[in-house]
Amino acid sequence: MNILVINCGSSSLKYQLINSDSEQVLAKGLCERIGIDGSAITHQKAGGEKQTTSAPMADHTQAVKLVIEKLTDSAVGAVKSLDEIDAVGHRIVHGGEKFADSVLLTEEVMKAIEECNDLAPLHNPANLIGINSCREIMPGVPMVGVFDTAFHQTMPKKAYLYGLPYEYYEKYKVRRYGFHGTSHDFVSERAAQILGKKREDLKIIVCHLGNGASVSAVMNGKSVDTSMGLTPLEGLIMGTRSGDMDPAIISFLMEKEGISAQEMIAICNKKSGVLGLSDGLSSDFRDLAEAAEKGNQQAQTALETYAYRVGKYIGAYAAAMNGVDVIAFTAGAGENNAKVRELIGQYIGFLGTNIDPEKNKLRGEEVILSDEGSRVVTMVVPTNEELAIARATCRLVQK
Repeated sequence: MNILVINCGSSSLKYQLINSDSEQVLAKGLCERIGIDGSAITHQKAGGEKQTTSAPMADHTQAVKLVIEKLTDSAVGAVKSLDEIDAVGHRIVHGGEKFADSVLLTEEVMKAIEECNDLAPLHNPANLIGINSCREIMPGVPMVGVFDTAFHQTMPKKAYLYGLPYEYYEKYKVRRYGFHGTSHDFVSERAAQILGKKREDLKIIVCHLGNGASVSAVMNGKSVDTSMGLTPLEGLIMGTRSGDMDPAIISFLMEKEGISAQEMIAICNKKSGVLGLSDGLSSDFRDLAEAAEKGNQQAQTALETYAYRVGKYIGAYAAAMNGVDVIAFTAGAGENNAKVRELIGQYIGFLGTNIDPEKNKLRGEEVILSDEGSRVVTMVVPTNEELAIARATCRLVQK
């Protein structure tokens, strides 16, 4: 079965075509600047070179048409016709409390997703546009929605409630939802497989450390806590997001700078994190590590502050689960940045992680970092959210 995985943003569309039997990526690509001048599609067939083509894309429907053209192209395509695409799996950011698992996309489900738009106004409407575009171009092809928030729906109330009047939860569902759920689910399961154990028998902390970053506590196969909240702004310091801070800072800076709430939230989302801490140097951890090596103190401070926050969350989640068996690093910095892992390692050694400095130099591959016999197994597990979406899609379509 060939599964097309779609991840729609407001002006972008990422895609992968995956064969569910071999789990091989047949082709992948990205449509950028949809609805904006200068739109283009970058496409790559398995084993081939990336090709970027300028192409007008007034909306996501035109983008989906271009994706299908590329996938069925005789030279760079992966299939002969649209008939060879058996199902489509869509990444959907927010499912609220309505969805605790992936679902087949029906009219009823689409309405329920739309009702979550207030919780993710930048993401869910774009996800819905992508779904409707695919339904228009591929009528009759099964569509599945896979939610970033679903895996964390097993959190208990004590973990997801805020210390606000309870009426705000009852009226508006203001609570912690968590994100990156597809990644946390995939990585925690894969970590258990690598160790030859059942996830249900382990206490696992997953550190998804990319430009967006989150930590989760996975106990006996279920998420019991996670660092992101109502939105992806809460939790760790990230590439450009502030993470946890005193909420009074918002009104304080609004008054001092004479800016609106919308502008202040934009600053917290787009101009903060390690970008802000490095005084605008970069949100890319590779750049920061390189600059720190050359003596840039702002870059060093940004990395140390970031690592300190991650270390604190790991310690908190070890307490939340009354112990930890496995700590897994994943995503861009988690998989590839030895400096970031080294700095975090300075705070979690008390758990008995015993990270080997030589193993820690490895990049982008599955590796157990801790010495044999360590009380807590520390490892790198590359995430694969597209494969996880394809697996979920295949499971539902074949029921």
